[in-house]
Amino acid sequence: MPISHIIDPRMHDLGAGFLVRRILPFHAHKSVGPFVFFDHFGPTEYPPGSTFDVRPHPHIGLATVTFLFDGAIRHRDSLGTDLVIEPGAVNWMTAGRGIVHSERTPDTQRVNGQNLHGLQTWVALPRDEEDGAPTFVHHSADTLPEFLVDNVTVKVLAGTAWDKTSPVSFPWPIIYVALEATFESEIVLPGDLALERALYVVTGEAKVGDTMIGVGRMAVLEPNVDVPVVMAPGTKAVICGGAPMESPRKINWNFVSSDAEKIAAARADWTAAIQAGGTARFPAVPGDEDEWIPLPS
Repeated sequence: MPISHIIDPRMHDLGAGFLVRRILPFHAHKSVGPFVFFDHFGPTEYPPGSTFDVRPHPHIGLATVTFLFDGAIRHRDSLGTDLVIEPGAVNWMTAGRGIVHSERTPDTQRVNGQNLHGLQTWVALPRDEEDGAPTFVHHSADTLPEFLVDNVTVKVLAGTAWDKTSPVSFPWPIIYVALEATFESEIVLPGDLALERALYVVTGEAKVGDTMIGVGRMAVLEPNVDVPVVMAPGTKAVICGGAPMESPRKINWNFVSSDAEKIAAARADWTAAIQAGGTARFPAVPGDEDEWIPLPS
């Protein structure tokens, strides 16, 4: 059996009725390689005048990865970044010792409405990178390798797959790949001794062995085995994973670290930043200085 675990989604309301399917972390499987958090949002229809807005909030110890299938999100952060991500591109924000960002509906979509559908994942930074400087890199859709394998369109978002390497740089062995089948197709996911891997179905359904994986389910795959996957017409899926992390990670709200004391310090520093309107560690987001998400009790 090439599947070690099946993870079913738990629905979470992030506020204002914005629902996500949360896959990771899961009590029986905390991570897959460096992927410690996996949310699938939408598809959600926003009529004209209706918006998706996540106010400025902090992160440490991770990289957030946003990938859209439909719609657009305006990203602004404390480094001064201000851009709109659209389908097929990747936003890769490395928090390091601390960053603040907001995610909102762009002006055009506020007026016209939109259908929003995508994934947001967190990848834990290696221990020696957790306190590094924050960075942000946008990778447009046309910079990411895209090719056909057995009639399945493959886009390499991070890492290397089928001998194609993404321009996304990450200091740990990682794999993140989008798959799309227009027709019923079978694709073999190559095994790798060093990598943990999982298959997540975004739309449609996929069959692994005798197991059908429907929308919103993640199949954690056994390592070092080739895994044939039969994808139904119109199926979209992703493969995520990488080398196992060198130690477990602690997650508290938006903070990820190998050290609980660093999380406690970040919590205190975020409260201080809100009170001061920004600090050296957690500056205000230019153009979005008036709102802050408070620390959960």
